[in-house]
This record gives sequence, C-alpha cells and structure tokens, in this order.
Amino acid sequence: MPRLVLGTNCVVSAFLWGGIPRQLINAAVDNQCQIYTSGALLAELEDVLSRDKFRHRFISIQTSVSQLLIEFSAWVIVVHANNLPVSICPDPDDDAVLACAIAAKAQLIVSGDHDLLELKHYQGIPIVTPAEALKQITAGA
Repeated sequence: MPRLVLGTNCVVSAFLWGGIPRQLINAAVDNQCQIYTSGALLAELEDVLSRDKFRHRFISIQTSVSQLLIEFSAWVIVVHANNLPVSICPDPDDDAVLACAIAAKAQLIVSGDHDLLELKHYQGIPIVTPAEALKQITAGA
C-alpha cells in the first residue's frame, strides 16, 4: 500500500474545497494508501486552518478546526520526525514535510507547494502534485 505524506496545503484544500486532494484522503479511508504526518505538520495544519481568511469557509461547510483535525487524525499515522540535519527549503515548514517523509519511509510526498515540487524528489522519494499522486494510487488499485 503506498505511503504518502501530504503537504499542509493539500490537506487544507482537501477539507475546505474537496477536489483531487479530497480524493487522496478518500483513498486512505478506502485503504488504497496510507497517509503519514508528524506533530510538526499537525501543528502547522491547526495554525493554517485557524487563520481568519478561512472563517467564512468553515461557516459555509458547517464544521470547525477541531472537528477537521479530529477527522484527519483518524485517517493518518503520526510518526516522530526529527529535524533535518541541514535546511533544504527556504520555508522551514517544507523541511518538516521532508523530515516526516523520511520518518514515515514514504513512497510519495504530495504537495502543491512550488518550492517542494521544484525539488522533484528528496532522498529518493518523489515529490508530486495531488493529481499525479492520485493517478499513481488508482493505477495500482
């Protein structure tokens, strides 16, 4: 079963707007893949979802940050990820994604973040868009 680490942008998109990122979450729920995260990524997710710019979206979908975090936590495996020995990305949050992927022994890093996507891979782990990840998962199903 493919092991994925999703960037925070993918998780936010999945829960607030659906689309292909949500299909990745659904694939995990349907046991087509496993999604891994870390404490640092969960903290970032909570921080991002709590931003004022998303308040109206939460009202329209009739849920809360805490409900989404509980839902997400039910479908993911949390690993302990050590900090990278050397910073790879300009944004430390992106380094947390890479560190989680190493700790999880992930087969794919899924992100919409341009800095991560420009890397193309990290320590042999491909970095792909949500659409590319979904294509790989459904091809293997």
